[in-house]
Amino acid sequence: MGSHVMLNVRNQHAVEREKILAAGIKEVVAELRLVEVVDYVAFLRLDLLGNIADIVDSSAQLFLRPGTLRFADGGDVQLGWGSVPRIDLDMEFRSEGVTVHFRLELSATMAAVQINYIAFAEPDADPAINTERLASAVEAARIPRSLKA
Repeated sequence: MGSHVMLNVRNQHAVEREKILAAGIKEVVAELRLVEVVDYVAFLRLDLLGNIADIVDSSAQLFLRPGTLRFADGGDVQLGWGSVPRIDLDMEFRSEGVTVHFRLELSATMAAVQINYIAFAEPDADPAINTERLASAVEAARIPRSLKA
């Protein structure tokens, strides 16, 4: 029973961290969705990953400090007859001693973040404190509105 409770706590923190990261990159995701799905399909299928990296870099530079968000050279295409196409991109976020490897799922109807791995330069034994550190790192990565103009 005890391990089951621990699993629920861990899942609660994982979901909260995914929400924090998703909220922090929502403008970048909106920019990424301006690219046609067929272009992502072509880039992934033809192994033209540098093109996706360029798109991510140019989209991120509008909202995030340089080097904080990058395409991690991997992805998948979910494309079938009668279904909404979905592009999954492997991404990496780095800021203030926090590194997050995650999958960004994009389709015409939704965008989602799924964290695969997260590391803290100096992790705390309390997962809530680590979640706060992620929130702080995401905030620190964002370009203040006053600098965007």
